[in-house]
Parts: sequence; structure tokens; C-alpha cells
Amino acid sequence: MKAGVQNAANIPELRRRIFFTLIMLAVYRAGVQIPTPGINGEALANFFAQKAGTLFDMFNMFSGGALENFSIFALGIMPYISASIIFQLLTVVVPQLEALSKEGESGRRKITQYTRYATVVLSLLQGLFISIGLESMAAPTGEAIVITTGWGFRLMTMLTLTSGTAFIMWLGEQMTERGIGNGISMIIFAGIVARMPAALANTFRMVSAGELALILLPLILVMVAAVVGLIIFCETGQRRIPIQYAKRIVGRQMYGGQQSHLPLKINMAGVIPPIFASSIMMFPQTIGNFINIDWVQRASAALSWGSLPHTLMYVGFIVFFCFFYTAVTFNPADVAENLKKHGGFVPGVRPGKKTAEFIDKIIVRLTVIGAIYISAICVLPTVLVKQFNVPFYFGGTALLIVVGVAIDTMSQIESHTIMRNYDGFMKSGRFKGRR
Repeated sequence: MKAGVQNAANIPELRRRIFFTLIMLAVYRAGVQIPTPGINGEALANFFAQKAGTLFDMFNMFSGGALENFSIFALGIMPYISASIIFQLLTVVVPQLEALSKEGESGRRKITQYTRYATVVLSLLQGLFISIGLESMAAPTGEAIVITTGWGFRLMTMLTLTSGTAFIMWLGEQMTERGIGNGISMIIFAGIVARMPAALANTFRMVSAGELALILLPLILVMVAAVVGLIIFCETGQRRIPIQYAKRIVGRQMYGGQQSHLPLKINMAGVIPPIFASSIMMFPQTIGNFINIDWVQRASAALSWGSLPHTLMYVGFIVFFCFFYTAVTFNPADVAENLKKHGGFVPGVRPGKKTAEFIDKIIVRLTVIGAIYISAICVLPTVLVKQFNVPFYFGGTALLIVVGVAIDTMSQIESHTIMRNYDGFMKSGRFKGRR
């Protein structure tokens, strides 16, 4: 992989793709700095400083700071991700969508079109609720966040935020088609990475002010390297089930007899479980900031970030969503049926139902390991902050996304270089029929 990335500059097409991706990311980061009209920026910044650690903070992280600035990209790509997850789940439940997904490329395009429409609807609804909520909010100093309230502000905010999300969605699709890597993932990656320099600066500021011991910095770097190594190992790790294809004669030709494998990832659910779990666990504290009722305040304090009940419930939700999302997206019965149709079988296992049960048993074991791995990565920041007062911005969902996208992008770069090198090998081989 390292050699493939180093040779990327020697391939003109790959250079163009990388350059196009960088230009699109620059356009996205420029749009993050354009504010939505009608907002008092200073009052909004003071408000977000007070709401650190709530649901607003997580959305702000995935939008790359756009929500904190309330820019035209304030909603980020989250509505598109939500719509994609909804249709992915509906594909399993609704027979019409399931049949559509099995029609090949035309069916996938139709589902993608429905996802875009759902993204616009979700963006309009979120824009409306955010505009109404902003009208009732104020900075800690009592200064209003919205300059002029009313339906004029609400409609303008809905239109602006929805247009911004649609534009980001278009940017992501263009990067996927004409750039390198997955466009939507690259946008989330850019938003998270853009905030890391500020976190590093804050860490060094605390060291210079004496709030953080200097001796902890090397330990932090070692832990970061260890965590990144663990993520790379688990994200690239596979359980390969051997597959044998039976021989069959068609005319005078014999087909089959090959050996292959079925690769199963350790973490099949990706970053979906921690995202869902974080959203659920941040609701109590967010609600406690708006509802001044005694029992609500006590419940919000008991489930505050870093407390033992919060950590236990957070891990429980991660484990639940790992199993739920894996069960929704991977069906062992379908895999066993496809193997049977194409004459494939697992050595020592009968085709059909027995193969499905065998694969399901392996999936359960892998999901247990993956859930433990994701939980450990996501709980690590809590331990660092609570036990060692380390404010460094790493671990959790953010680091999972950053490392995962980096691995996927490097793999695509390697694929392009392998294709180019393979073509050069074919030229030097002088095969018959080649000019």
C-alpha cells in the first residue's frame, strides 16, 4: 500500500482525481465560513461555549464547526446520512424496496433518488425546528441570537440550510464519481480533521499554563499511536471462510473447481453504532439545559458525560446497535442461497440451511469482538479526561471515522496504481494479439 501511494504522482489520471478531491474539499471548507443571514454571531458563539458536551457539540463536530458558525452548511451531511440509513433499514422491511434493490444498477439509482428527496424533506424540517429554537434562545449574557424573529427568518433559514445540504450532497457525489475515495466520507473526514489543530493548540496552551503536566505529552502520543494501530488492525482484519466451487461440464468445457473465500470484517457495522449511541446519550443533558424541572435536572446530572451510569448505558447502546445494524445489513440465509445457486459450498458444511447457520454463528462471534473493540475506543476519551485530565481531541467516533476513511482512500489509490502497473506488465510481456 505504501509503494502504491508513493507512485500516485506518476499517474496523470490519479493526480487529476486527487486534485479534484482537494478542490471540492476546499470549496466545502470555504462554505463553512459563510454565515446564514439574520444571526448574531457573537451571541451564538457564547451560546455554544455554554453547551459544550451536549447534542449540539456532536452535530457541530460532524459539520466541521459549521453549526457553531451557523453557516450555510450548518446541517452538514447528516440529513443525507440519516436518509440513507432510513432507506437501508426500509429495504429490509418494505418488500417493494427490497425488490428494487435487487434490480441491479437501475434499482440502486432509484433508491438513491428517493434518498435525495428524503434528504431535502429532512433538511427542511430540521431547518424549521432549528430556526424556531434559535428564536427562543439567548446567550449567557441575555443577548438574543436571532436579530429579527418571525416567519421571514424561518423561511429564509429553511431555504438556506436546505440548499447548503443539497450542495454538500452534490459535492460528495462529484467526489465519488470524479475524485478519489467516498465523497460523503471525505466531507465528514475534512470536518473532523479541520478541528484538530485547534484541539492541539488548546493542549499546548494548557501545558504552558501549567494545567497539564509536560510529562504527559509523550504518553499521550504513545496512546494515540496505539489506538490508531488498534483501529487499523481491527478495521482491516477479516475472518475468511473458505469456499469451494463444484466442477461442472458445459459442452466440452469444464467449469468450477476453484477455491475462494468469503471475507467477513470484524467491525461489520462501521461507525453507525457509536453515532446512534452518542445521539441517544446526549439527549438527557441537552433536554436538561432547556427544561428547568427538579427531577429532569437530577436525571440529566446522573447521566452527565463521564459518569458511571452514562458510560454503562453508552456501552450498552453501542453493543445493541452493533448487533442490530449487522443483522439488518447482512443476511446469512441470502449468502448461503447465492452460494448454493452458483455451486459453491463451505468444506465440511452442507449447503443451504446448515451453511446459513454456520455463517450466522461466525457473524455473532465477530460482532461480539467488534462491539467490544468499538466500546473500548469510544470510552477511552472519558477515561483520559476523568482520570488524567487530558483534553486531547482523539478517540471515539471521530477517530474511527478519520482512520477508516484514510484506509479506504489509500486502498483506492493503491487499486489505481496496481491497475496501471498491471497494464505496464502486460506491455512488457508481449502476449500474442497485443500490438
